[in-house]
Amino acid sequence: MRALPLLLAAALSGCAAVGPDYRPPASELPAQWKSDAGWLPAAPADTLPKRDWWRMFGDEDLNRLEADALASSPTLQLALARLDQAQAQSRIRGAAALPAASLGAAASRSRVSADRPLSSYGASNASTVQSDLKPMLSVSYEIDWLGRVRRDIESARAGAEQAAADRANVELLLTAQLASAYLQLRQEDEEIRLLDDILDAQQRVLELTRIRHLAGLASAGDEAQQAATVAASRAQRELLLNQRRANEDLLATLSGAPTPSFRLASGSLPAALPALPSGAPSDLLQRRPDIASAERAMAAANAQIGVAKAAYFPQLTLTPAYLGSESTGLAQLFSTPALIWGVGLQATQTLFDNGKARAGVDYAAAGYRAALAAYRQTVLQALQEAQDALGSLHGLDQARRQQDEAARNQDKAYAVIQLRYREGLDSALTLASARQSQLAAQRTLAQLRGAQLAASVSLLKALGGGWQAPFPRQPF
Repeated sequence: MRALPLLLAAALSGCAAVGPDYRPPASELPAQWKSDAGWLPAAPADTLPKRDWWRMFGDEDLNRLEADALASSPTLQLALARLDQAQAQSRIRGAAALPAASLGAAASRSRVSADRPLSSYGASNASTVQSDLKPMLSVSYEIDWLGRVRRDIESARAGAEQAAADRANVELLLTAQLASAYLQLRQEDEEIRLLDDILDAQQRVLELTRIRHLAGLASAGDEAQQAATVAASRAQRELLLNQRRANEDLLATLSGAPTPSFRLASGSLPAALPALPSGAPSDLLQRRPDIASAERAMAAANAQIGVAKAAYFPQLTLTPAYLGSESTGLAQLFSTPALIWGVGLQATQTLFDNGKARAGVDYAAAGYRAALAAYRQTVLQALQEAQDALGSLHGLDQARRQQDEAARNQDKAYAVIQLRYREGLDSALTLASARQSQLAAQRTLAQLRGAQLAASVSLLKALGGGWQAPFPRQPF
């Protein structure tokens, strides 16, 4: 008796499930990127976890902040809770594939009226008082002959896998946003330091111009123009300080720390740029969690078509089968004469539902088409983000090389003017102006370095957060 539901399940499990079987979509992706020349190939020799891609920048403050974010960020904790919910829902759906059993017992004591005949009318009857004891094991089970339950479980499992991919995507977005904010803050630190030096040089030029004006060697316009330059640089410094405060507050929020008590000392940009292998466009399908999430959503929607189509057919249910005993006395409760059992099979077929089943299938099919379109859109968006990041890195690399040359020439010019100044061949004003130009070139170079690092983060995010490869770094 107890094995009957399991035998029925085993006998029917081989039946084909109603609805289409899921097949992952074929993606026609280009074989290479537009601008991938010059990037190092990935070598599968990495010992670091893939999620620690930010270690490529070699900055301990960044590593610490990322660890704090992974441990304390409410955004990530929310995604983890939703994953737990989806996994629990998958287990709930999976439970429907097996019989449900319950154990019960009942005890009663009753008196039958002496005026009520127990056997036949016309016969006298004495008042009866009796006790009834009834322990019972009950089993219920939906026979999944069309695979409705299997499709429902398939959908729930795909939903749980989608939630896992969503959690990974939240982690990727969180760590990438934190890295971008941190590198922006470090660029602002460098610009503030350089701007302080530039202000010193500009103030020196202003003082010398004022002296020349008093001596009749410069006009009032020259002095006013230099004073305006100093004021503009001071305004830029205040803007940089304000931007730094905003990024510091953002880092506090992302890392799960209270903003009022969070402080990050001034620092420098990483000394080297990570060497970033781009891989092939098709690698995005394995790397990016948002693509994985969209694909799992498609699988879940496909399974729901089968669930909806099952409404056209009869539902077979093993009605609560039971096995137990019933007796008026405890001594006879488990004897053979006291044994009771029952089993039944129920078939239910909807005859008329005003098109409800048809609408359910249409709804599920439309849900699948929507999931397919969302998947394709996600893939296209991923390709655009990766291509844009690669193109940005390529363009910034060319610009930085040109600015490197410009900065070196400014250094040479300043060195020559210093020598001429010591020999009395150039004025202090010429020297101060050369220093101002040298520092301005260094500031532009720092801005380009910061932009390159930011573009590196964008590429890492676009490629799904790294890969298994050693982390060589290219010096700026």
